[in-house]
Amino acid sequence: MAVVPTSSGLPPIRACLFDLDGLLINSEDLLTEARNSVLYEYYSHPPMDWTVKAQLQGRSATESTRILYEWAGLPLTGITIEEFRGKLNARLHEMFKKTGLMPGAGELLRRLSRAKTRRVGEGQGQGQGQGRVVEMALATSSQTAMYKLKTAHLEGEGGVLGLIPEKHKILGDDARLKDGRGKPAPDIFLHALEAINEGLREKGDMEREIKPVECLVFEDAVAGVEAARRAGMRVVWVPDPGLRELYRGQEGEVLAGMTGERRGKDDGQVGEVGEGWGELLSSLEDFEYEKYGIVVEDK
Repeated sequence: MAVVPTSSGLPPIRACLFDLDGLLINSEDLLTEARNSVLYEYYSHPPMDWTVKAQLQGRSATESTRILYEWAGLPLTGITIEEFRGKLNARLHEMFKKTGLMPGAGELLRRLSRAKTRRVGEGQGQGQGQGRVVEMALATSSQTAMYKLKTAHLEGEGGVLGLIPEKHKILGDDARLKDGRGKPAPDIFLHALEAINEGLREKGDMEREIKPVECLVFEDAVAGVEAARRAGMRVVWVPDPGLRELYRGQEGEVLAGMTGERRGKDDGQVGEVGEGWGELLSSLEDFEYEKYGIVVEDK
């Protein structure tokens, strides 16, 4: 299928990959509330600020708990990390039942579920419905048990997370993810793309497989942005206002994936500041479909 380049000269988007926590649902706020309450109630510790929260975002549960445990100085108190994790998980089991969608998340998923990639010769508002569907996938550090707790009420009949095929959901405890290879390593997004392409092959689709450059990752975490860029994908960064303030003046470096610590030979390549592979948005409500060669069909 021939497709028309976007305004940036890059190919149109054929797949959208999503983070979960803090991007589609408000679980990051609930997680922060739970962490701060446990730290204060049991250990009389003051609340975290964004310099700490930024280090935790997008990480696996094991890694983020270790970082928080060490930052709070709990090893010096004789409290084991297992004890701390147990108290935190008990609090999270209460709070994650209250998750809700982030602004614009529901409408974005619904619109993408009926979207197509524009072909050559199609201008804005022309030829709708003639391109190929835009695939969707989820790539989250949340492990299965917590994922189900957070999303049970958002995945059933009428739930927008149900618009993402189950086979396209890569969770933090997926067997394909090796230890230590969570975000900011690129693996989780590459596995999500492979799941999409595997589905195309199973359908007997003769169309060429989707390439990383044809993928758009939606992320709120700096580690997630780096993972996306190292996977060779484009990215939309939708940070919390507190995180955005923390990185004020460094937005270009974040969007290029240049703020992390991955250095291994299997970690892919970061981008360059200002090369047009990343975009900063205040809200998912501000996403411009046409900019990425995406046409949304009328209802």
